[in-house]
Amino acid sequence: MAIANKGELAPGLYLVATPIGNARDITLRALDLLASADLLAAEDTRSLRRLMEIHGIAPAGRRVIAYHDHNGARMRPQILQALAEGQSVVYASEAGTPMISDPGFDLARAVTEAGFPVTSAPGPSAVVAALTLAGLPTDRFHFAGFLPNAQGARRKALEGLRELDATLVLYESPRRVAALLTDASEILGPRPAALCRELTKKFEETRRMALPELAASCESDPPKGEIVVLIGKSDSEKIKESDVEQAVKTALDRMSVRDAADFVSVQLGVKRRPVYQLAMRLAAERDSDGKE
Repeated sequence: MAIANKGELAPGLYLVATPIGNARDITLRALDLLASADLLAAEDTRSLRRLMEIHGIAPAGRRVIAYHDHNGARMRPQILQALAEGQSVVYASEAGTPMISDPGFDLARAVTEAGFPVTSAPGPSAVVAALTLAGLPTDRFHFAGFLPNAQGARRKALEGLRELDATLVLYESPRRVAALLTDASEILGPRPAALCRELTKKFEETRRMALPELAASCESDPPKGEIVVLIGKSDSEKIKESDVEQAVKTALDRMSVRDAADFVSVQLGVKRRPVYQLAMRLAAERDSDGKE
């Protein structure tokens, strides 16, 4: 039996989260909005129509339009015009929460700047689902989305994330995840990590191990499907200062200050800046001793 229209919605844009796998993860509020809105916009109209069909919601003559990265500039004026005419508009991402690695940002910003209300109907999110499964600290986390495909740019992005005192959350494709984890293990050090794939689906899996082992796991047993990678905070607080100093002294025997700092920070999984400052001080002391 089809769900009847729940009544008129106030004019405005409604951002609706959709299931990331299991269709039953839809919220009751999302179903009400899908049944009531005057205009339905979706990142993938086929996915939205299928979701509505599963839950017995008929379009009932309403327009269902596509809004994605490739047509956003052309479709935004149409949606703004509908809002100006007093219509209610639902925007649904292909899977998950709008605005999280999703083209809805420009739409919501344009609607806000035009003075129309924007309402969020929260629900499924791969980021939050993965954080609940990874077994890593959740008091502070940083979502970095997809890192660059090219290795050089990817490693540079990881360098920029190294100093963050937070669990890192990344999206990656199955084809590149082993390379990402290898680069991360070299740049971030031997941190705890997790890989979550196919969340809420039949073949859901979570792998929990240190970064180097997780990279090797993906090389020997490549994962498939939608992937979220989580990387824990550095365990640098467990490393004694005396251990760091000895490692720097040893590295300075055969490396420059810069190279020694890079090597020790990766080897011990500690932040680079204090290691570099320590290396500069020890190198200066050696030079001073040599002059006396």
